[in-house]
Amino acid sequence: MATTSEDVESTYEAFIDHVKRLHYVGDAGGVLQWDQQVMMPDAGTPARAKQSSAISTLHHELLTDDQLAGWLDELGDADLDAEQEAVVREVRRDHERAVRVPSDLVERLSEASSNALPVWKEAKADDDFDAFADTLREMVDLRREYAEAIDPDRDPYEVLFEEYEPYLGIDTAEAVLTTLREELVPLIDDIAASDVTLASPFEGTYDDDTQHALVEAALDTLGYDWDRGRLDTAPHPFSTGTQFDARVTTRFTPDDPLDALGSTIHEFGHATYTQGLPREEYGTPLGDNRDLSVHESQSRFWENHVGRSRPFWDLFAPTVNDHLGTDATPREFYEAANEVYDDNLIRVEADELTYHMHIVLRFEIERDLIRGDLEVEEVPQVWNDKMEQYLGVRPDTDAEGCLQDIHWTNGAIGYFPTYSLGSVLAAQLAHHVDADVDDFDGTVRAGEFGPIHEWLTEHIHRHGARYTTDDLIEEATGEAFSADYFVEYADEKYRDLYDC
Repeated sequence: MATTSEDVESTYEAFIDHVKRLHYVGDAGGVLQWDQQVMMPDAGTPARAKQSSAISTLHHELLTDDQLAGWLDELGDADLDAEQEAVVREVRRDHERAVRVPSDLVERLSEASSNALPVWKEAKADDDFDAFADTLREMVDLRREYAEAIDPDRDPYEVLFEEYEPYLGIDTAEAVLTTLREELVPLIDDIAASDVTLASPFEGTYDDDTQHALVEAALDTLGYDWDRGRLDTAPHPFSTGTQFDARVTTRFTPDDPLDALGSTIHEFGHATYTQGLPREEYGTPLGDNRDLSVHESQSRFWENHVGRSRPFWDLFAPTVNDHLGTDATPREFYEAANEVYDDNLIRVEADELTYHMHIVLRFEIERDLIRGDLEVEEVPQVWNDKMEQYLGVRPDTDAEGCLQDIHWTNGAIGYFPTYSLGSVLAAQLAHHVDADVDDFDGTVRAGEFGPIHEWLTEHIHRHGARYTTDDLIEEATGEAFSADYFVEYADEKYRDLYDC
């Protein structure tokens, strides 16, 4: 037990050196995953699976190391400052979860995830769920085993959810999803009954190079730091990296350039959060993001409260017209960016409102899979039934149904609720940014995004994982997490657009 300040300092220095090595290994694994989805040739999977497995096993060994456990015990009763206490809290939580999981299970999970990716790609391309069923069954079984290892006495889905959002709680997630279902469905029904038709300024198709130049221009406009990032394409858009290297990916739909533009702005939000983390704290929780609800709030803030706003289209409409050869007004682009679709099959192409019904559907299915209340072979039928129930459409193929997402392929079960939690938090943050930034709309319209970046960095990014999620929200906004802002924002915006 450390008893003097010198002993505590020495212990903490040894502890933090170990923590940094742990983070560096994890980040190296992230680069391997990025490469597999973006650059790696298809035939590289067998070697990549072994490489990723080795990295995951090494990371697990560092996180469960007996010496780390000893340092955590010594520092538990030590007189630490607030930032040191936060680091110890975050590492202790990860350590206590990881130490319960056997190394061979970590290795099997990593290898299974790498092997699953090409199986999913081929099954989706061939519209063949049966070709993916055994892979999904293996992943569900492994994630059940993982949850049971951490805590056999608790709901396994709750244990998995806490992997992505450790502090808000599954009860909060379920309450938010219930609120959104209850509040948004009547609004969506009123929009469907409206006789208003929003503008559709795009005709024909737009090649990848043209769209690539357009989304690059969007990233330039919003203030993406190219010295610490890059843009690529991937089957499923994502962002990954560190404050020194935060990359974004997008994908192009020939007849819908707003798809690529929206997904790029979304991933920009993730990347600008990552780029805004304190550089001097890299390798520690103080230089790491505050989990996925907060991360998603940053992407949704930029995608929805900036990229789908009328002031943004006042700014960006000429750029779109120049790149695509269109001749539309800012109002027409604004309407097109906010259309609520009646044929909403694909989550990543969904509008801002019906998107959350996609999340409810996935949440219910993956929860029931993990709890053993749903068999893998039942997924396509249940998926299609829920699509019809919640969204009024029924997929004709599994490729546009239960095979459309990558998340279950890489074992990210419990992840989906954070999308809606993040959207709700984005609206709460947007309310306070609007109140604190002088003439928010004028700032966006002028393309002067510096004050917005500064607000988000000051209130969110610079803190890393110093605060728990709920405490960070209190610190940033002065109030508790609430879905009220999102409900009010959605109701006001869409009833105005659709005159309903």
